[in-house]
Amino acid sequence: MKLQDSVTLPCDRATAWAALNDPDVLRRCIPGCESLEQDAPDHLSAKVALKVGPVKARFAGEVTLTEIVPPEGYLLSGEGKGGVAGFAKGSARVRLEEVGPQETVLHYDASADVGGKLAQLGSRLLDSTAQKLARQFFDSFRDCVAEAGAGA
Repeated sequence: MKLQDSVTLPCDRATAWAALNDPDVLRRCIPGCESLEQDAPDHLSAKVALKVGPVKARFAGEVTLTEIVPPEGYLLSGEGKGGVAGFAKGSARVRLEEVGPQETVLHYDASADVGGKLAQLGSRLLDSTAQKLARQFFDSFRDCVAEAGAGA
């Protein structure tokens, strides 16, 4: 499964970069996120509860950041295990492009693989769910950086 899109953020690139690296902001924005802990500058652990079609699962996962170029972007790679529901693993390249003093475009190019019961759901349901979750994350993220910009 592949996802590629961009979203315009109402803030400068430094603000967007700070938010992308703030576990509290990410925890609030990730759909179903129950916990997100940064245990090293380039490593996060998370617990996320999701429902994909008829399958409900609580995933425990880890994310590693590499190719970090502040404040431009990074590559994140992760894997989550959801018990009998299966697993998900993938990566995403995130790039920030400043287009104005208070406008930054966040570009992402992601791919993911799933196994177990999740893989049996069919690619159309998985793709539409992934797109919906990405949209929820980026809508929440845009709201968070807008609030941060308004408070500055």
